[in-house]
Amino acid sequence: MRSSCVVSRHRGKVRTITAADDYRLMKKILVIDDEEWLREMVHLALDQKGFAVIEAEDGAQGIELAREQLPDLVLCDVNMQHVDGYLTLSSLRAEPRTAAIPFILMTGLADNAGMRHGMELGADDYLPKPFTLDALYAAVDARLKKAQTMREEAEKMLADLRDNISMMLPHEMRTPLNGILAFGEILAEDAASLSPEEVAEMGKGIYDSGRRLERLIENFLIYAQIEMLGSDPQKAGSLRKSQTAAPAGIIQAKARDEAQEVGRVGDLRFQCSEKPLPISEDYLRKIVAELTSNALKFSPPNTQVSILLEPAEGGTLLSFQDNGRGFSPEHLAKIGAYMQFERRIQEQQGLGLGLVIAKRLTELHGGNLTIQSFPGKGTKVMVHFPAVMQNG
Repeated sequence: MRSSCVVSRHRGKVRTITAADDYRLMKKILVIDDEEWLREMVHLALDQKGFAVIEAEDGAQGIELAREQLPDLVLCDVNMQHVDGYLTLSSLRAEPRTAAIPFILMTGLADNAGMRHGMELGADDYLPKPFTLDALYAAVDARLKKAQTMREEAEKMLADLRDNISMMLPHEMRTPLNGILAFGEILAEDAASLSPEEVAEMGKGIYDSGRRLERLIENFLIYAQIEMLGSDPQKAGSLRKSQTAAPAGIIQAKARDEAQEVGRVGDLRFQCSEKPLPISEDYLRKIVAELTSNALKFSPPNTQVSILLEPAEGGTLLSFQDNGRGFSPEHLAKIGAYMQFERRIQEQQGLGLGLVIAKRLTELHGGNLTIQSFPGKGTKVMVHFPAVMQNG
């Protein structure tokens, strides 16, 4: 087997880099420090490992270079005049193009308070000064490998999403679309021969199919958005800053909207304490809509569906209890995107995304979703939200 190699020239020195180092040749590292001797030392050390290195003599210059060059990693001193490491970090984290760049703070004052402050701003690691070359290499390699792993996971997730969509979406869209086209064709060609009652019935069929198609597209878009958010720690973290101060009314109104669609408003029972939740009103409505819809879908008319919002250990519990047919442990273990329970038997419409959307939204907001269900005895879906963090 032939081994490939390349030749690198730096400051007049020529060296050979083997294929084992190829991944480093593609990585660009920005070093920000106001001490020239340290920048030179780090530059030479990283160059010996095959990295492309950019230098900045202060935070302001480092921010500009990061915006222009979009490095794969930033090594930044904490104590610099005017624009220190913390301000540099917060500035880069505030911009979408630079927010996800791995960032290592270098400091000779690595106390707990300073480290905690840096981590709160979004630092990925600390490198205490003075450091050995082995410590430098270990920190750099660890951050780059983690970033690479996250990229690969995100790419796999998106590839799986594309595959699932390509298989399921055309069929699921065609089902309600066929109803719209069929009724529309009859109305266009034979309207004069139809009675007002028949026209009204076909109009309702078109409306119902249109609503199913609208919900399908909405769920598809929301699911894709959720998967993108889940692969971006910075954006996912910002979600948890959202709050709904008075959720009880929102929960009841949205649940009634879902029940109205199937004529089952009278089956709903509420017991909702007014507890603030760490989630936006829009995402809360989406969770309520999907879990209420499922409870109504898998339980017969004239049976009770209970929705509770109550204090729980460590936060607040939102639960949905129906008295339907329930699910087996095997079914519950297979919950996933684009999977439906006994589709051929139940003939449900849609991609089967509702439960997964509710689960992923809950997790992205720091909570968890669990299900208790037994065949023939109904299902209880429990959404546990963490306590709302108090400002200040």
